[in-house]
Amino acid sequence: QVQLVESGGGLVQAGGSLRLSCAASGRTFSRYAMAWFRQAPGKEREFVAAISWGGASTIYADSMKGRFTISRDNPKNTVYLQMNSLKPEDTAVYYCAAGHSSSMNERSYNYWGQGTQVTVSS
Repeated sequence: QVQLVESGGGLVQAGGSLRLSCAASGRTFSRYAMAWFRQAPGKEREFVAAISWGGASTIYADSMKGRFTISRDNPKNTVYLQMNSLKPEDTAVYYCAAGHSSSMNERSYNYWGQGTQVTVSS
């Protein structure tokens, strides 16, 4: 199994950038597909991006394409979410998740971090 801890969130001005990190513990990290989800107050949890176990395949929500990039560094047991051109509507708690196959469905992931807050000001 995998334990996940997100970091890198904070306050940023609209148009700015942040890079989120998800540090994983466990010796089988490289065998897991990884994903980012987010949840804003009063809204459903939303898929952001996913990456396959080897990093060759990625999936993005339509609203994230061209702005967000998911990547992973398996030797460091870390997955990243580079967020550019941030908008106020990107404000949410961002969660890292691990599963056995990459998917847009949150039910595909059985391990979750506690989340990191991203706030984008106008």
